[in-house]
Amino acid sequence: MKKPLFRPFLAALLLAAPLLTTSCKNDDDNPTPDDENELITTVRYTLTPAGGGTPVTVEYKDLDGAGGTAPTIGTLTLAANTTYTGAVTFLDESKSPADNITAEVNEESDEHLVVYVPTPANLLSITRTDRDRNNLEVGLSTRLVTTTAATGTLKINLQHQPGIKNGQPNLGSADAEVTFPVTVR
Repeated sequence: MKKPLFRPFLAALLLAAPLLTTSCKNDDDNPTPDDENELITTVRYTLTPAGGGTPVTVEYKDLDGAGGTAPTIGTLTLAANTTYTGAVTFLDESKSPADNITAEVNEESDEHLVVYVPTPANLLSITRTDRDRNNLEVGLSTRLVTTTAATGTLKINLQHQPGIKNGQPNLGSADAEVTFPVTVR
């Protein structure tokens, strides 16, 4: 009489099942954003000297997206030893009329953080001046202070952080990341 192979196989599977289910890592420890990133074709940063004066605007534009025509990237030229109030705008101009992504970022401010990285680090001092409902910085509005004449770059990065925003700039994924040449004179 032959012994059925099915019973030992079933017994082995039942013994292994708890190991398979308990060996998986708990994803709650490392949450990841589940929302899709925004399509952003244009990033505009407008700075107005404190006390008045002519605003300075720098713009990145890539209407056909990655891999097509090269984007246009402006140069940010600022006065030395000056304080500016700033506002960044994000647009999707692949549609007509253009989608104002800034309004969406403002509505979902608890899921977004605009990160500003000057290089060299002492080129500019930038402070985010707006906050979300959890009192965390957002970065659509800023205060920028220049020091002496210098050159470098300013990276503006819109981080998408649904469900994980805690004020840290390295969480989530980038909706937009642009680096502008900067001249302070």
